[in-house]
Amino acid sequence: MPAGTPGSARHSSSTAAGQKKQPAEPRPSASIILLSPTNQVLLLHRVHTSSAFPSAHVFPGGNLSAFHDREIPPPGDAGRHADSLPYRLGAIRETFEESGILIARDVRGRGDALLNLPSADRDAARRAIYENKERFVDWVERVGGVVDAENLLPFTRWITPEATAKRFTTQMYLYMLPLSSSEDPAIAAAQSEAMIPTPDGGTEHTAAHFDDAASWLEKQRKGEIILFPPQCFLLQLISQFLTGPPPPPAGSVNNLAEGTTEHYARQRERLRGFLDAVPTATEPRAAGHHTARIPWKDKAISPVTLGVRRGDRRSILALDKPGPELNGTDRGGDWERVVLVKFGKGVVRDVEVRSREEVLAEEREAERAAEASKL
Repeated sequence: MPAGTPGSARHSSSTAAGQKKQPAEPRPSASIILLSPTNQVLLLHRVHTSSAFPSAHVFPGGNLSAFHDREIPPPGDAGRHADSLPYRLGAIRETFEESGILIARDVRGRGDALLNLPSADRDAARRAIYENKERFVDWVERVGGVVDAENLLPFTRWITPEATAKRFTTQMYLYMLPLSSSEDPAIAAAQSEAMIPTPDGGTEHTAAHFDDAASWLEKQRKGEIILFPPQCFLLQLISQFLTGPPPPPAGSVNNLAEGTTEHYARQRERLRGFLDAVPTATEPRAAGHHTARIPWKDKAISPVTLGVRRGDRRSILALDKPGPELNGTDRGGDWERVVLVKFGKGVVRDVEVRSREEVLAEEREAERAAEASKL
């Protein structure tokens, strides 16, 4: 997912003559937070030589393609930074190319059944689509499906900070796979942590796996995996609602809870409500900020560095700004939270989502303590 990776610079770079350098045009891309039938989240593990997010665990997604995804709004057009059909098609296509999971309905089936194809047919199609030998939507229709674009749920847009050389404007979506049991081979493979054969010869990803949102966050906290700030932030938000399986009833012999499907359905319903609800903040000062009136489905986030913490030297990333392309509009992100992160060469560590007020209060106290120690 080439979403806007937060940079550590607060301002864009300048030329030698002192003229402010124009930021690079962000490239349109899209990504999906894909939920399994048990509300686990799919992450792909990128190889260390990957062109974006090396060694990190990421949501499936990638750059939009005019060949596959229809006409993309040009630079300067407000639609370039808004949810639209090209972004939805790109998100679904990239997910298929990267993981083999096809988000398409079976036109011959009933209910919410997804189109189920043999693995060999999928792999052949993934390569043909990756090489632009056949348009993705045309292939889906040819094999008896229809792309399920309407059931993607918008969930924030991320625009890379202007000081970064490679920039993206990334539309994030949620997609909830059917709660009914599935015989889809790609889904089954990811649920058992599969090595995914990719159409690019395996140059970008090594594995795909579903796990609980809280488990991904704990692995990042322990240093077992790399999560960049957008992934960590969004996993933190959804972990409030996707809390795992229900506890087994007392005295249960098979250790399985009754009404499991209903349990996961209720989690999903609460998450859907969260995407639409305002205000999005609970702390009094944050609730009064204009970004609290922007629902999560419409938020646009371009991280800005507020400073570096005195104690652990982690950068403090504010999330309320929408990026230079959306300055002067009513778009915005989240004022209530910040992301703490330690940047290294090509990697990030110790990513943590915190209350903005708490972090800044801690920094003020640390500054007072430092001044007092000089007396």
